[in-house]
Amino acid sequence: MESSTYTLVPSDVPSPQWDIAEEDSEHYEILPNELETALRFLSIGIYSIAFLLGTTGNGLVIWICGFRMKRTVNTVWFLNLAIADFIFTFFLPLSIIYTALDFDWPFGTLLCKLNSTLAILNLFASVFLLTVISADRCVSVVRPVWSQNHRTPRLASIVSLFVWLTAFFLCTPYLAFRDTIRDDEQNVTHCYNNYAFSTNVEDMGVIAIRSLRHQIIISVRFLFGFLLPFGLILVFYSLMALKLRRSHLAWSSRPFRVMATVVVVFFVCWFPYHILSVLEVVIHYLDDKSLKATVLIGSPLATSLAFFNSCLNPFLYVFLGRDFKESLRRSILSAFESAFSEEAAKTNDSHGKSRSLSAQESQFS
Repeated sequence: MESSTYTLVPSDVPSPQWDIAEEDSEHYEILPNELETALRFLSIGIYSIAFLLGTTGNGLVIWICGFRMKRTVNTVWFLNLAIADFIFTFFLPLSIIYTALDFDWPFGTLLCKLNSTLAILNLFASVFLLTVISADRCVSVVRPVWSQNHRTPRLASIVSLFVWLTAFFLCTPYLAFRDTIRDDEQNVTHCYNNYAFSTNVEDMGVIAIRSLRHQIIISVRFLFGFLLPFGLILVFYSLMALKLRRSHLAWSSRPFRVMATVVVVFFVCWFPYHILSVLEVVIHYLDDKSLKATVLIGSPLATSLAFFNSCLNPFLYVFLGRDFKESLRRSILSAFESAFSEEAAKTNDSHGKSRSLSAQESQFS
């Protein structure tokens, strides 16, 4: 019967960014043709939407923050976030074509390395920027006088540069390990992770090196791309909440709403990806076919969700910005500007704290 037809799928080659298991033959998984095809077309659809919305939305944010608005700490943060997302979504057509060609990579080894590296660069740069933005907001609330005297666009630009350098350093292994391999039997070229710099699948030494490097890559990505940043952001928000409660002050609703939503959406979108990445290491040590099938099926879905995050921020800025409906009536430009502006929020305190309040609540959106 057609429904019982299965195909062998090498578990680490479905996409330039999926890292599921390793390239040796013992890690090949069996998927129904219908399910494999459905996952492939779903990925193509999500990638295409992310490309169209991401390049357009983030391009608009870059234009507004970089050329239309006064340079502030807020615009520096959001400009860099938009640049990270724009670069990644701009190269998404490579992944779309690769997936549409049933995972036949026609672009050569250099673009194979670059495409995967940009995906991880986007991950690290975005999460580091969100952590820095949270720290900036925390300092403004907890140490308002210091923040008022030292919080400058120049300092924000220097911090952003450091973020980019750190993110690039952490994604350089992908430039080294990503490679292409020709499968003459199927007449296709795969873009995959060659952690051992070898195609030998029988030598135990090569297998051990490949497994060790794979574990290190996943561990570093999970630790620095998710666990530590998320923990720091929770600490920053806890400190802010404690300070505001002690001072009997209220959150500035617009800046907090925009910032908190961007952070939450980012981690919701990337959490499944990181969990599947950890499971991809675990399945090397467990002979559990159901777990392997779960990882193989879940990975394209988790990857698609992570990629889709790159097109969401511009829409969050607009819909959560100040006076969205009124701004939208005037223009999209003013809607973005209201989201990025640094406003002095209203105070619910009548005890002569005007200087402190102004400094504490003059936050980024």
